[in-house]
This record gives sequence, structure tokens and C-alpha cells, in this order.
Amino acid sequence: MKRSESFVKTLKNAPSDEVSRSAQLLLRAGYIYKEMAGVYDFLPLGRKVLNNIIDIIREEMVALGGQEVEMSSLQPKDAWVKSGRWDDDVVDDWFKTKLHAGGELGLALTHEEAITNMLTSYVSSYKDLPLYVFQFQKKFRNELRAKSGIMRTREFIMKDLYSFCATREQHEEFYEKAAISYTNIFKRLGIGDSTYRTFASGGSFSRFSDEFQTICDAGEDIIYIDHEKNIAINEEVYNEETFKMLDVDPAKLDKQKASEVGNIFTLGTKYSEALDLCFNDENGVRTPVFMGSYGIGPARSMGVIAEKTCDDKGLNWPEEIAPYKYYLIGIGEKGMKEAEKLYNLNPEQFVFDDREKVRNGEKFADAELMGIPYRVIVSDKTLENDQVEILSRKTGKSELLTTKEFISKIPKVLK
Repeated sequence: MKRSESFVKTLKNAPSDEVSRSAQLLLRAGYIYKEMAGVYDFLPLGRKVLNNIIDIIREEMVALGGQEVEMSSLQPKDAWVKSGRWDDDVVDDWFKTKLHAGGELGLALTHEEAITNMLTSYVSSYKDLPLYVFQFQKKFRNELRAKSGIMRTREFIMKDLYSFCATREQHEEFYEKAAISYTNIFKRLGIGDSTYRTFASGGSFSRFSDEFQTICDAGEDIIYIDHEKNIAINEEVYNEETFKMLDVDPAKLDKQKASEVGNIFTLGTKYSEALDLCFNDENGVRTPVFMGSYGIGPARSMGVIAEKTCDDKGLNWPEEIAPYKYYLIGIGEKGMKEAEKLYNLNPEQFVFDDREKVRNGEKFADAELMGIPYRVIVSDKTLENDQVEILSRKTGKSELLTTKEFISKIPKVLK
């Protein structure tokens, strides 16, 4: 990315109606654009971060044995009537519309009904199970009050995985594997140390669920953490029944604000019975499939990461999800020419601030605001000793490397 060729400009001030720190910085740094309350566009930098997060999640889902699909956002009414979730009195955040030819449609807010209905065409025997299907897909929820930037929106990408098993035991084995996979994901996203598997209500899905909650001042939930067991309890199920079930002492629990970044549910046979997703077992007995649901919001995770890692200078992305590794600045005539050469070695690694008539101080400030992991300065002065200066955004420490040493750190472009 060359700054001179980018249509996106950084902003000195965020819109006055944005209250969360992450939303303010993402807007100012040119990662997102606000269409309206709860609806955001992802600009080139933001899209790269979002895709990096999605790539990490996808790798873990494939490692679990997941098969990826992409399903329609338009949902016909029939399947949802069968499950009992079409009525607005049951699910109150639908976006619904009507076809000119007649009939109602909903914009998908989740896909349990759709995936269950689809698999009635492909599952008939115990030999077809277990089966794990996932997607990254747009969801629409008519939130009463969207807030906290991309942490709670009306249109968002969701990774939803669904498990289809022959027995509860088969399901529970996979469920625990999925929980471990989620822990790995949040470690890779840089928030593993502050994210807890949290016992919670299952809402309209099931009686109980497991949420993955990240400690966050901008979070909307209250959780109680047992640091010895490395688990937490959502305030909504903070009661004696839960304490006994999890064998925890409420006097030892640490109360914190948190933001939900993922969740996993045991669905059982609720949807398979409603939509007739059954299989013939080894004895030829027709049996409903035992299901589970596993969700992560990549954009929501992005907002939480931004909130957790930012400082008074700007964003501060973990290296694995940053849009680029280096923010490259050339100072002086020779410095600018050498910087151009370094950029051309692998443009995918650099934001190259090649803007003319922009002060160096402004370039330095933009590098910090954007949160790129390393700032690289190539100047006439450093080149006197054939060196470049590398400054870590995370630690604030700088070092001088020879040009050759720095080049050795740049991944080679695959031909």
C-alpha cells in the first residue's frame, strides 16, 4: 500500500456520536466508514485485518474437520415456522420483507433452521455422521440499540459452525474439541490471556451455553472469574445452581466487565425434530440427529482487539492480524529512493508513506494511529552507515539494522 495512491485519509477527530475508543480509532485511522448507526463499511486496511482474523478462524475450523459452505441470507418463512422462531414475540430482532410475487422472507440472523433443512437431503444413515459444516456469512439483526462501533452492529459477518452427531456422547466429544479450538483462536488473535470460557444462558437456542468472554472496559456483560479453574460465570446465571454445577466458591470469584467474542451451544434434537433431520441407526431405527452450534463474530473480535490493545497514540495490532507488518518512511532524497527499493521487494509487507509535502512528524503520528507493528525509517543519515531504523509499536524500542539484515527479514514474494 502506497499512501500516495490510497483514497483513504486519516482523520484528526472521530464523529461526535461514537463513544467507544475502538470505534473512534478505527474511523480516524481509516479502517472503517460509518454508513449509519450499527452499519459500517470496511475500507482496505480494515478489510485486510478482518480477512486475517477470518483466515485464522478458518484454519482452526478445517483442523476440526469442518467443511465450508456459503448459505443464502434470504430465509423463507416455512422452516422458521416449524422451529417456532418466526414469530416476533419469540425472536424480536428480525429484518423481514415480502416478495412481489407473494410470501415473506427474513434476512438471516442465524442459520440453524437453514442448515438443518439443507442436510435433510444429505443425511440418511448413521454412516453419514458425524458431520461438521461451517461458513462465514452476513447476518442481520434489528438491534434496538447498536453501539460500541463494530462490537455490536445490525449487519455483520458471523462464523457459524454446526455439528451433526448420532449420539450425545459423540456430540460432547466434539463440543470439547471445539472449545479447545476456540481457546487456540483467541490466543492467536492476541487476546487469549484475557478471554475466558464462560458459563451462560442459551437464550433461544438452549438452556445453557458456553460463551467466550474477553475482559474489556467497553464490554456489555458482567462475568465472575474463577482464576484457579480459568473459567467464568455470566451474571445472568450467577446463582446457587450454577455454583454447585461448576463446583465454584462465589466468595473467590472476580467480577469484571467483558465482551462476548464467541459462543458454543448444545442444540440437541430441537431443530432436527422440528425439521425432520433423522437417520437410520445400526438397527434401522429412525433417530433425530443430535446437533450443536458454534459462533464467532470476526468483526466483533476485531473491535474487541482494537479496544484491548490501543493506547493514547492509536491502534496497536497483534502482528498476526495486522494489515501490514511495516510502516515505511523515507527521509531525504537518498532515503526515499532506498525506501522505494525496499517496498518493491514485497509490497504486501509495507504501508509506504511516500506522500510529498507531508511533514515527517505527521507520518510518524499516522504510523502510530494505524497500529502497524513496526515503523521503518530509511533516511540519508542512517544510510551513511548502510542502516535502517526499526521501531516496535508494541514495545516502543528501536534498533538499527543494516539494509542487508532488514532485507533478510522480509518474506520473499512467491513467483
